[in-house]
Amino acid sequence: MVDYDLLIPYGWTEAVAEDYLPHIDPGFVPARIVRMDRGECDVVTPSGPARAICPRSDSETSGLCTGDWVSLDARSHVRALLPRRSVIARSSASGRSESQVLAANVDTVLICTAADGDVDLGRIERMLALTWEGGAQPVVVLTKADVAEDLPLHEVRAVAPGSTVLAVSAETGAGLDVLTAALDGTVVLLGPSGAGKSTLANALLGAEVFATDRVRAADKKGRHTTVHRELRPLPGGGTLIDTPGLRGVGVWDAAEGIGRTFSDIEEFARQCRFGDCAHDSEPGCAVREAVDSGILTRRRLDSYRKLARENAWVQARTDKRLQAERDQVWRGIAKQQRRMYRERGTR
Repeated sequence: MVDYDLLIPYGWTEAVAEDYLPHIDPGFVPARIVRMDRGECDVVTPSGPARAICPRSDSETSGLCTGDWVSLDARSHVRALLPRRSVIARSSASGRSESQVLAANVDTVLICTAADGDVDLGRIERMLALTWEGGAQPVVVLTKADVAEDLPLHEVRAVAPGSTVLAVSAETGAGLDVLTAALDGTVVLLGPSGAGKSTLANALLGAEVFATDRVRAADKKGRHTTVHRELRPLPGGGTLIDTPGLRGVGVWDAAEGIGRTFSDIEEFARQCRFGDCAHDSEPGCAVREAVDSGILTRRRLDSYRKLARENAWVQARTDKRLQAERDQVWRGIAKQQRRMYRERGTR
């Protein structure tokens, strides 16, 4: 009899148990990935922590990520990937037309940015789009509030409709009680190096679990002290995933996420005279009128256009790649048929 109690602190719920029902088999056990390495991963099972062998890159269950629920066989090989409830993914840093999964089965995303430096609203909007598209709830966290000369809470809230925006200090504990109350289920921290993610993670965990380092005084940038995505149980319930700093945040098939991030612009667009208004020089453009009247900033409109163009470009590249793969398959089939016909003719 498998005892699932040990999995409860790692996010095991009735919904996950239902997803696992098709994979129940003698000798197999459920597990959650808590850390990924090349070809192997650390998991937690009903028997405790274990080391598991990941599938080959050409298998149906490749591309595993921290936060995934899987099924293990008796030799600790991953045999099945359970359905993902949410996926936070960005466009691959390699430039190829594919995505990179940052975390799976996430409920809350803490979008971290250091309040003592330049708060990049455009970056926040990008990560909001990724979060909404992935099916999680974003919380924008201005870290290092104790050393910030000014907290741009109003500006950040203006670009994050539908999201909670908080200022916290992991050093003094200010705002941590409010942040803790906003957490739900599995929480992942996203942000650039130097945003104080690991320091905040340690404060939420109540222990020095993740390594931290000071940022450079000249440009407020930090080093990659976190090199793996790692999942840990939170003392008050739920789990937390710390991640390495993100240099680039490319959108990936995020049309719905962009729409939710820029819901104010989408609402203005519905009031335009023409349904296909490009918000450029068309008469009766409600979006341009909002910019002219100061209700909407030019920066935000430019950011919306940039993300929409980038997303369209990614989708076009993906469509071309998929078409190329289909063409390659059909060329292989045609080649095999020609070989078969030639062999028939020699008999």
